[in-house]
Amino acid sequence: MSNEAEHQLAPSAPDAPRPKRHPVLIIVMGVAGTGKTTLARELERRLDMPYVEGDELHPKANIDKMSAGIPLTDADREPWLQLIRTTAEHMAAEQQADPSFARRPGALVTCSALRRYYRDILRGTYKPASASTADGEDGREKSPRLPGHLDPPEPYRFPTYFVYIKGEKEVIMDRISKRQGHYMKPGMLDSQLATLETPEGEEGVVVVPLDTTTEEQADIAMRELSKLLPEPL
Repeated sequence: MSNEAEHQLAPSAPDAPRPKRHPVLIIVMGVAGTGKTTLARELERRLDMPYVEGDELHPKANIDKMSAGIPLTDADREPWLQLIRTTAEHMAAEQQADPSFARRPGALVTCSALRRYYRDILRGTYKPASASTADGEDGREKSPRLPGHLDPPEPYRFPTYFVYIKGEKEVIMDRISKRQGHYMKPGMLDSQLATLETPEGEEGVVVVPLDTTTEEQADIAMRELSKLLPEPL
């Protein structure tokens, strides 16, 4: 048998294992009514990243307040923001430990992230005092801890990026007034806008306009994120 024939009959070499990609946290942010979930779902489809709806991590007390039209305070938001970060860290650690995990590692999350220090909590660079409260001292349970072999990544190893949906108050108010069954009331928009500290100019922030299609928003986000992420999209 010729060398050429032997080469044709020889089993092909198995593909080399793909190197693990760097886990990242991408947060779609903005005040209520800007379409965070809609954009996040489109980015989830394009990026193939696990998605978390940040509002679903609110404790019942927060949802009850918002349903009654009562704005949340910093004390209300801090544990929620810390839980979002912790949830994303746990997801990343579990993904890294799972050899069968084939999606883009990290998490894609929706969160209003209105103030600079809220975003620092989400970045993992600031830990509020409420996060260190001992179990039972204030009636809240401490965040669950991972086993030692699944230590959450440090902030510099789990970088955070924000996609900020920016829009005019009148447009946002019109969108909120047309929503059905959401606990966020139109009258609370003024409170959110008053609390908002624009993230424009901060490191790791992409801005997309509200007054365009979801597809165009996603195009902008993908293009600008590609310039910031440690690995190309």
